[in-house]
Amino acid sequence: MKIFVLKLLALMLFSFGALHASAPASAEALSTHQEETYKSQDFSEMVGGFLKSTGIYAFTNPSSSEVNSHGEVLGDFYQSWGRIIMILLTFFLFWLAIRKGFEPLLLLPIAFGGLLANIPVAGIAGEHGFLGVIYDMGLANEMFPIIIFMGVGAMTDFGPLLSNPKTALLGGAAQFGIFGTLVGAVALTQLGFVDFTLQQASAISIIGGADGPTSIFIATKLAPELLGAIAVASYSYMAMVPIIQPPIMRALTTDAERKIKMTTLRHVSRLEKLVFPIMVLSLAILVLPASTPLIGAFMFGNFLKESGVVERLNDTLQNSLINIVTIFLGLGVGSKLAADQFLVPDTMFIMALGIIAFSVGTASGVIMAKIMNMFPGHKVNPLIGSAGVSAVPMAARVSNKVGMEYDRNNMLLMHAMGPNVAGVIGSAVAAGVLISLFQ
Repeated sequence: MKIFVLKLLALMLFSFGALHASAPASAEALSTHQEETYKSQDFSEMVGGFLKSTGIYAFTNPSSSEVNSHGEVLGDFYQSWGRIIMILLTFFLFWLAIRKGFEPLLLLPIAFGGLLANIPVAGIAGEHGFLGVIYDMGLANEMFPIIIFMGVGAMTDFGPLLSNPKTALLGGAAQFGIFGTLVGAVALTQLGFVDFTLQQASAISIIGGADGPTSIFIATKLAPELLGAIAVASYSYMAMVPIIQPPIMRALTTDAERKIKMTTLRHVSRLEKLVFPIMVLSLAILVLPASTPLIGAFMFGNFLKESGVVERLNDTLQNSLINIVTIFLGLGVGSKLAADQFLVPDTMFIMALGIIAFSVGTASGVIMAKIMNMFPGHKVNPLIGSAGVSAVPMAARVSNKVGMEYDRNNMLLMHAMGPNVAGVIGSAVAAGVLISLFQ
């Protein structure tokens, strides 16, 4: 009996010890299991959060809280298919610039800016994104177009215009497309096809001058919401000068008119070239001060060039400065190619009105040359009238090319530069008039 009791006590002690030893092990196992469960949940949430931050998720699951640069909630279409369409459009612009050579210096930065502006989640074109900062830095205050005008002025030679001043009439006539398109845009609004304000119609009409910086300048002042469409239309039509202009030029001229040979240009003295920019600026100040930001910058660049004593500044304006600003200008304009700003019915009307404006401007210059030939004096080849638009020097080259198709010895390039540079001044004056009237 004593032995049995001892064995029972030993068994109880062993069981108690085993139970006491196994309890911490069970608690430790439970704790480890819970930690593994928590880690698994944390990892799942992390993966889910990452997937929700991807562009694929943003394209397929539009957010109800995403807003545009104006603080308005973006529609589902603009967050998904709209962005995809705009990205494909930028690829098309890349193709035009690289494959076809259409104004690659500006079309490539604009297109790439448009590509960046349509990337979801990143907010690159937003107020604090780097494209938004670029826009505020140089486009919202019109600084970039003005610097571009300085560089263009430094590259411009007013000699052809001064040697044959009457060609300035051709540059003035080509601006008819601007005011004609303004009337057309207002008429479309009255008929109920569009809903353009006078400010928006004015900004659209300047496309007829085929002057990119001027178009950007006036759009920034009068219709910043249309900046992307206006800039793309303006530079696209500038790039397509060799395609758009020749059929119009041939349709409005006879074979004999295309073969007219113009007289040799007279020599223009250095003093004349120095006085001219100061004289033009003085007239602008007295008659149309609103145009002086562009004209003043243009004449400043030209004055530095003709002075002959600041070659370093002249070289900087013609090369490094204008190249740097061109990059920023293109990216800043591209920031306005967001889907919600570009994929609207008004954009199609802007593109249509733009090409009408450009075509009318081309035709007006040619017709003015034909009218001038009705009066006594040296005859003007009507082909140079098309160079009255501001696409310097491409429009002058097109006039020369078309003329040489009919007479290989008929060099019109220098003659066409007269109305071409007059067109630059004319478009700046037209912009000043529109700003004075409608701002």
